[in-house]
Amino acid sequence: KAAFWKWYADYFPITLIKEVDLDPSKNYIFGYHPHGVISVGAWTNFATEANDFSKKFPGITCRLLTLASNFNIPLYREYLMAHGCASVSRQSCENILKKGPGNSILIVVGGAGESLNARPGVYDLVLKRRLGFIKLAIRHGKVWKFQKTLQKLSGWTMPLFHGRGVFNYNLGILPHRRPITTIVGRPIEVTKIENPTEADLLEVQKKYIDELFNIWNTYKDKYAKNRVSELTLIE
Repeated sequence: KAAFWKWYADYFPITLIKEVDLDPSKNYIFGYHPHGVISVGAWTNFATEANDFSKKFPGITCRLLTLASNFNIPLYREYLMAHGCASVSRQSCENILKKGPGNSILIVVGGAGESLNARPGVYDLVLKRRLGFIKLAIRHGKVWKFQKTLQKLSGWTMPLFHGRGVFNYNLGILPHRRPITTIVGRPIEVTKIENPTEADLLEVQKKYIDELFNIWNTYKDKYAKNRVSELTLIE
């Protein structure tokens, strides 16, 4: 299984870059952007060992979260669980974070609304109204670690056969090869507040957004050369 995912990552290729080491004595909430048509980067880098997540971040166990409804589908549920995925419900998030040091979660913040805006070279994020994961971090006093993905759409369209063939590039079952680069930024320390006010949430959200744009401005000319627009927050 590990070899398959490494081949998968090499195909696009998919890479994972970290800016700093993470303290394994703390818990982290990773925010992932953008969602894309299918969160190929999130799956490859955080649900598998294709790019050696456990070696890059020793002592950190990260659970990729998805909709609770996905766990109602027989066999698919077992497949997700085998890869360490969990429900994005509040109770599930809290249960994981309470397991002890290093236990962390990754949330694809923009959700389905953001995926509908996914287009090559466009980085439109649904973020301003997404305060749930910020509230979760503040209430539990966790170190809130954020992650930003700069990626081109990797060609996963429906129907699937509109991809790359063995002897051609327009027809076949293989997706188009597009680089996907995931950058894990610096952690944001969060002070524990049992019942945070809206002002508390917005204060932390501003720090999050500022760091998000810092990552974008640092790496965009290297990993998003063919962008047709800048990083934009939409609702």
